[in-house]
Amino acid sequence: MKKNNTILIVDDIHPIFIEQVEAMGYVCDYQPTIKLDEALQIIGSYAGLVIRSKFNVDKRVFDAAINLRFVCRAGAGMDNIDEGYAKEKNIVLINASEGNMDAVGEHAVGLLLSLMNNFNTANEEIRAGKWDREGNRGHELKGKTIGIIGYGFMGRSFAKKLSGFEVNVIAYDKYKTGFSDKYAREVSMEEIVKHSDVLSLHIPLTSETKGLVDDEYLFHFKKPIFFINTARGGVAKVQAILNAIKQGKVLAAGLDVLETEKFPALAEQSWFEELTRSGKVILTPHVAGWTFDSYRRISEVMAGKLKLAFKD
Repeated sequence: MKKNNTILIVDDIHPIFIEQVEAMGYVCDYQPTIKLDEALQIIGSYAGLVIRSKFNVDKRVFDAAINLRFVCRAGAGMDNIDEGYAKEKNIVLINASEGNMDAVGEHAVGLLLSLMNNFNTANEEIRAGKWDREGNRGHELKGKTIGIIGYGFMGRSFAKKLSGFEVNVIAYDKYKTGFSDKYAREVSMEEIVKHSDVLSLHIPLTSETKGLVDDEYLFHFKKPIFFINTARGGVAKVQAILNAIKQGKVLAAGLDVLETEKFPALAEQSWFEELTRSGKVILTPHVAGWTFDSYRRISEVMAGKLKLAFKD
């Protein structure tokens, strides 16, 4: 263990992380309410930083963190961390995709089943005194082709959860080849567009994926699709999804993530009113990977990876 073994924790995490890393010899400074300007004043003293999504770990943070050796992200995506600059400074980055992959897979299946069976609409109608069996007749998953974009921990978890539904799962991943397994078959993007009855996104937000799902992208799908996004809001343009719903290209959408999240900023978006009026959209507040179970598991995964990264 190097002499400086202090870790600044700036977000709420499960206490099992602190318990496990302190057993390794680290000293944790748990400050989940700290603000960015306060963190910048003290970060230079720490060897490690643990964060969820409170602020961006950018060049300014890294330059202030003169003793930093690692950053742990309590989650899957690394889009709030400047990975390129971290690499330049030889700072180890650790995330915990394995910790919430089951939560994401289950949430995506839940959204899909809710959309295909009109759970949201039917529930609201009955509570309002309307009994409409025909209008809420659903679709079965059996026999459908599920297209997955991105076959990492999250995409594979979703495919695995679907394995009992007798569906055909196909997957595209720009950065992988030879990943076909018993849960999904590797295909080209052209095959995703041609054959999918359902499209589910499981990709990180990068300069390449930002705005991937737009009007043109959705136009090319050969069949009307159910659309699921539990990845990052920035990869899919909300207005394009709403346009595709009006055109019948998207039958319904389950969105756990949006281009803009949290109020009041969300309510100020030009598409917000249309989004909330649509009976073809189910919304959840970026909680797909955030269960009571994953809260602990994420911390366990981070601690385990930290131990491996700096083992003697």
